[in-house]
Amino acid sequence: MAALDPGSGGTGRRWEDRPSAEDRDRPARGLLARNLENLDTAYFSWVMATGIVSVGTQLLGVSSGSRLTLWVLLFAIGFLTVAYTARLVIFPGAVKASLQDPNSVIGYLTIVAGLDVAAVRLAMDGHVLTTWIFASIAGAVWLVFIYSVPGSMVATHHRPRPGDIGGGWLITVVATQSLSIAASALSAHGAAAAQVPALEALAVCLWGLGVMLYLVLIVIIFMRLILIEVTASQMAPAYWIAMGATAISVRAAAGILGLSTAHSHLLTEMRPMLVGLSIILWAFGTWWIPLLIIFGIWRHVAEHYSSLYDSRLWSAVFPLGMYTVASYTLGKAVNIGFLVSIAKVWVYVGLAAWAIVSLLMVLAGARSLLTLRRARVA
Repeated sequence: MAALDPGSGGTGRRWEDRPSAEDRDRPARGLLARNLENLDTAYFSWVMATGIVSVGTQLLGVSSGSRLTLWVLLFAIGFLTVAYTARLVIFPGAVKASLQDPNSVIGYLTIVAGLDVAAVRLAMDGHVLTTWIFASIAGAVWLVFIYSVPGSMVATHHRPRPGDIGGGWLITVVATQSLSIAASALSAHGAAAAQVPALEALAVCLWGLGVMLYLVLIVIIFMRLILIEVTASQMAPAYWIAMGATAISVRAAAGILGLSTAHSHLLTEMRPMLVGLSIILWAFGTWWIPLLIIFGIWRHVAEHYSSLYDSRLWSAVFPLGMYTVASYTLGKAVNIGFLVSIAKVWVYVGLAAWAIVSLLMVLAGARSLLTLRRARVA
């Protein structure tokens, strides 16, 4: 009996048989196809994290970090746009399944936040037209998913269980507040005079909606953490969005506070509420940070959960970067010096976290390429 190749899965191929070119390519195509088919719906959190770190480093004068992250930001947008488009064309069934799963479809809102953060970063460099384009696409995507998700859950009776609702659901808050920030940025940079009042009103209304969504969701999520057993695998980095959602709400308010009130009765009337709620949200977000660190220690040290690369790690980097931007912009807007001082230190925390996760992603990619090479040689 001929000896079997142990790597052939029992196909009957003998050691001396040379695989054809088609056979050599099949494992490679299989691995690439699986990665594309299983592409995380929330992978635009990579764009979110990179963009906000670029914004923070630009604000705090870390020019080298800002330039590097800006180039990575633009690459990430292009790469993921191609990847998501290819997934839609090649694996429409997988896309359809993700759209029917409430816990999966919510991840597509990272596209909204990612494009808005990129729009704000580009507005800082004077690219107003690109800011308009990104913000408009983000707004269209937001309109589709912010209503289709709850609508489909009611219409199809496909509702998540309380134990399914985790930190990732707060991306609804992040996406909404990112639109508020984009509206403020456009109002302040390059919008026509006739467009300014509408953009200011839009920024205020979206900020209020985002705050209300946060208040509703954080109660459910906090009760889930306290009342329902959470495993190490469920304690994902996405829980950092509990802090990140407060930080982006603070940043959205700071953006509105930075607008001129000379010709806006709405902004004048809203200012006390914006300041007061921003301080409360900043304090609540700060309270989350030690708790989330404790959760992480429990997950990786006590429960020995794998610390290898996971695309959800970007969901933890984004809040760290946003905390810098929120602290700095609120401190500047209402003249609170210690917030600016915190931002000047925290900017390096966000940059370091981004660098570490980027390295882990590169290493994971290198391992995948090595696997492909071995599959072709075998």
